[in-house]
Order: sequence, then C-alpha cells, then structure tokens
Amino acid sequence: MFENLSDRLEGIFAKLKSRGFLKEDDVDLALKEIRMALLEADVNFKVVKQFIEQVRERAIGKEVLDSLSPGQQVIKIVNDTLCETLGSQNTRIQLSPNPPTIIMMLGLQGSGKTTTSAKLARLFRKEGRRPLLVAGDLQRPAAIDQLIALGKQLDIPVFYSKEIKDPVSLCVDAIRHSKTEGRDIVILDTAGRLHIDETLMEQVKAIKEKTMPHEVLLVADAMTGQDAVNMAKSFNEKIGIDGIILTKMDGDARGGAALSIRHVTGKPIKYIGTGEKIDMLEPFYPDRIAARILGMGDVLTLIEKAQQSFDQKEAERLQKKILEEEFTFEDLRDQLKKIRGMGTIENLLSMIPGMNKAVKDVKVEEKELVKIEAIINSMTKEERRNHNILNGSRRKRIAMGSGTSVADINRLIKQYLEMKKMLKMFKGGKKGFRFPKGFPMFN
Repeated sequence: MFENLSDRLEGIFAKLKSRGFLKEDDVDLALKEIRMALLEADVNFKVVKQFIEQVRERAIGKEVLDSLSPGQQVIKIVNDTLCETLGSQNTRIQLSPNPPTIIMMLGLQGSGKTTTSAKLARLFRKEGRRPLLVAGDLQRPAAIDQLIALGKQLDIPVFYSKEIKDPVSLCVDAIRHSKTEGRDIVILDTAGRLHIDETLMEQVKAIKEKTMPHEVLLVADAMTGQDAVNMAKSFNEKIGIDGIILTKMDGDARGGAALSIRHVTGKPIKYIGTGEKIDMLEPFYPDRIAARILGMGDVLTLIEKAQQSFDQKEAERLQKKILEEEFTFEDLRDQLKKIRGMGTIENLLSMIPGMNKAVKDVKVEEKELVKIEAIINSMTKEERRNHNILNGSRRKRIAMGSGTSVADINRLIKQYLEMKKMLKMFKGGKKGFRFPKGFPMFN
C-alpha cells in the first residue's frame, strides 16, 4: 500500500537531507514536488492544498531553517501533518454499557462489506465478546449464503431468514434474538447497490431508525480512490456514519482514499482490510500509516502480529531447540505456518524500517511456502525429525506424495541444512549471517 507515494516522497526527502542547510526556496521546491506526488496519488485537491499550507507554515521558520538538520526537521513536520490528516489517533468502536452493542454496516456492492462484517466479528470474538452476525442483505441472495459460510468457518452464529422479505423486520428480530441468546455484539450486514440510489438510502434509514445502532460503519473500497471518498460523503450526509473501514488497502498503491476520506467526511477510519484472508483486518493507527508512507516501517504492528502468532512458551521451546541444535523439519513447517498466518511476506517486510526499497528487488513466492509445507507433510514423523535417513527412494516417495519433484526435495534439504548452519552461527553470537541463497521465500 502507498507504494507509489512512498517512492516519490523518499526521493524528495533524500534531496532535502543531502543539503547542509536549507533556504526558503529549497523548502518551496520540495513542497511543490510533494504537492504533485499527493495529486498523482489521487488525494483530494482540497486536502492537498490544506496539507501543503500547514507544512509550509511550520517549515518556513527560523528554528527549522537555522537548525543543524533542517532536512530532518521538515520530514518530521510532514510526518506530523500526515498524522493529523489521517486522524491523529486510533479510534475504536464504542461498546454500549448495556449489551448488545449494535453495529450497522453500510456500503456499495463489491466493497467487501459482508466479508468485513465477518472479519470484525472475529476480532470481537478474540477479545472475549460473543458476536452475532445478521444477514440483512436481502437484495443479493448470495450474501446470505456467503455470511452463513463465513459464520461456519469462524464458529460464529448467523441470524438469517429466507422467508422474511423485509430487512427492517429481520434486523429487529435479530436484536431480540441476540438478547435471549446472551450475545453482546450484533453486526448488521445491510444491503448494498452498485451505486447510491434513493431506494438504498431509504432502506438503510429505516433500519437505522428501528434498530438505533450504537455504531454505523461505512465499508469503502480503497482502490476506487476519489469515488470512495465521494461515496462516503454521500452516506454521511444522507444517513450519518460514525466511522469508516477501508478495504483492499493491500492493492492500493496510491493511497488517495486513505489520505482524503477523513478530511472530507470528518469521520475516522477505524479499520483497514489488508488482504482477502479472514484475519486480515487491523485497527487503523494514523501514526503507523504515516510512518509506512514515509518509508519508516511499522514495527509496532509487526510486533503485534508476531505476538498474536507466537506465544512465550513456544518461543522458549524453539530457542532451546536451536541452542541444542535440534531444529527439525517439523519446527521449520510450524514456523512457516505461523509466518503465513501473519500476512503476506511483502507486507511483513514493508513494516521493517528501510525495507521499502529492498523489498522491490526481492521476489516473494508465497506458493513456495505452500510447496514446502506439502513436502514436509509427505514425510514420515521419523523423516521429519532425522533428515539423515532421507535416501533416494524416500525422496522419490515424498516427491510423489507432495506433487513435487525430487529436485524440489533436494533443494529444500540443502536449504534446511544451510539454515541449520545459520542458526548455529546465531547461537554462537556471530554477526553478518544472511538467509541461505534461494531460501523458500526469497528467490
């Protein structure tokens, strides 16, 4: 996400930092380039105008121009202004002191509203809540089946009816049902259209009036850029929203919607969807997103993802195995599974400061991770724990069972042995080791 904008800003800041001192003309030239970069990233022109004015007002000052590192000072001002534009701080969903908390989901067809409803329910369940999903999109029959399937996958109940034709009645019945079942979160997945029309607006207005939701969240597709911003403005003016969830952020290289929508609607972005998988919904932190845009990484989110995937006891067990040189194919498979669960490798690498440029030269093969898992799963328990017994006939059998070739098996064994060497160096405290050449995720 924000790849194009990050590249442009990185080049502009490199020029600023290379100068020992800055004149007012230097700042103006940099701001002109930043303005063009933001406009090319599809940021609303009013937002760009205000952003540039705010940065210039702070940057053309004695304490900046006379400072020992004026370039760094200007970058800090841009970072702070970006945070303000994005909303300054993370805004969470306000839970009602008298359950259930009713959350109404709005959006056009194709924005990912139904999947996002399920993702949100999953997040609440992880926090110890008891969510109920409500299939209130009666315009699109497949939406009901989709939500039922997602509910089964997550083991979260779904309230639905294929007999009731009135979405208002269905949502009211669902809230009544949630109280008898002790559900403390109710997520209403309402109908969408291919475009905003009066019928859609009247329907969601009626649902809002009858159910009195505590939160009205608009799901918007980030890849539609300014169309998403205009759509959000219309929904806010006609219905009234409390927050926004931006989906498909992983496919949005420009970032115009994220940088405009908060300013235009006055409503906070509360979550962002970073992929299709059911666990790829994360809270929106303006300061972390600003850091990503400026190529500073997002270490806090990376740490949080790692904490969710790895527990302390398991980490200690793995450390002990590495120290005792007992790292097996089973351990490799388990760690790769956890890494895959944290998101795409590109996304993880982009969170590491300074990796934005490096990632471009790295070809990340997610399919290779799946292939490795299949190979290890095709081994017997004994083979996974003792690579020395993997002779020619065993390798042929494993290749047949995993749908790969003997060459793939040989390559993995070689990489595994090189990795064990690397871990031995790590154990000995040696510096300067690198991933083995051709290691699964790096080609």
